[in-house]
Amino acid sequence: MSQPHTPGTSPRQQVPPAITVTGLHVVLGHRKVLDNINLTIKRGSFTGILGPNGAGKTTLLRSIIGTTPVTGKVAVDGAVGAKRAARIGYVPQRHNIDWNYPIDVATAVFTGRTGGMGWRLFAGKGDWAAVGTALDKVGISHLANRPIGQLSGGQRQRVLLARALAKNPSVLLLDEPCTGLDMPGEHELLLTCRSLAEHGTTVVMTTHDIGGATDICDRLVLINRSLRAHARPAELMYPEIWMDTFGIGPDHHLLRTAGVVATGATGRHASGNTTRSLGC
Repeated sequence: MSQPHTPGTSPRQQVPPAITVTGLHVVLGHRKVLDNINLTIKRGSFTGILGPNGAGKTTLLRSIIGTTPVTGKVAVDGAVGAKRAARIGYVPQRHNIDWNYPIDVATAVFTGRTGGMGWRLFAGKGDWAAVGTALDKVGISHLANRPIGQLSGGQRQRVLLARALAKNPSVLLLDEPCTGLDMPGEHELLLTCRSLAEHGTTVVMTTHDIGGATDICDRLVLINRSLRAHARPAELMYPEIWMDTFGIGPDHHLLRTAGVVATGATGRHASGNTTRSLGC
């Protein structure tokens, strides 16, 4: 016997993925930067994007945000066009915070809700509650009143995370978030990202830290202008795909960093269509 249907709902309606990229092409200055990227990222996952310099990692993030002209389709939580921007928090490699400016941490995080300081006098309780929640999520509530000029490198990076979280996005995009951090600081930051994903925020980061991404991310995206692989780290234990993505030989130390050992001294360079998406 069929179940009664409630008006306005669909029993088969599915929640859209966090990010869907379909047929994405990017050409900048007459140079093809991304070629036919098709990618789906699940909600609440932690995804690492890996590839050599110039592979298009940052361009892919900017394409998702909507700040780079593209052909193809990008949807965030099913929203396309300008509507998707409200669902995204972004921490770029280069930011616009002057760490010598005389403000405290909470105020710096507040600018993530406004894009600047201009609306501070009009902030309501909801705004400051959102700031408090963002500080809690990244573990720096105790620093709320500290001047930003007194922060360590790791603390500054957490401020940037909190600033991106202040508008309560469902998707958090991070471009090389561990750059400049020492190993303990990097480890703590990755654990924070892992916690954010476990609590429902979809986290996507570009990184050159292959070992760290392999250890802590749910899934890895390997790109070099085109998508070479999208899979769980444990499913990327064959050397050919790493060799193809990074243009390296079977004896390169990168394979050991990724936990992969080429089979035999004649490990081959993959050719043809090497794009793989394994598992769910």
